[in-house]
Amino acid sequence: MPSIFTKIVQGEIPCHKIAETEKFLAFLDVFPIAKGHTLVIPKEEIDYIYDLEDELLAELHIFAKKVAKALEKTIPCLRIGVGVIGLEVPHAHVHLVPMNSMEDISFSKPKLKFEQDELAEIAQSVRANFIE
Repeated sequence: MPSIFTKIVQGEIPCHKIAETEKFLAFLDVFPIAKGHTLVIPKEEIDYIYDLEDELLAELHIFAKKVAKALEKTIPCLRIGVGVIGLEVPHAHVHLVPMNSMEDISFSKPKLKFEQDELAEIAQSVRANFIE
């Protein structure tokens, strides 16, 4: 059965897209722990990030870096934190989280809630700062 991320890649479930290439997709997390919290995924459904072929893993991180740079230009923060948890969805993914303190990247804190129009505005602002 396809993961929720595969359904997003296939267009069956909508997302607030940040950037996309032939191999990768970046979109806002709908259960964010910070404004701008973004997920970066390979389009190919592979459960565990360290099961990715070396070249694909390297390309994923290079793509994530470009997304992180766009986030830094858009969301006021000290850094973009990177998290690879891998238990919540059986599809390799990287969390990019704008942060000002260590607590900002805690996945145990309550999730933020944004209206769809707010998420769309955030995504548009980040996309405007994305450089391929």
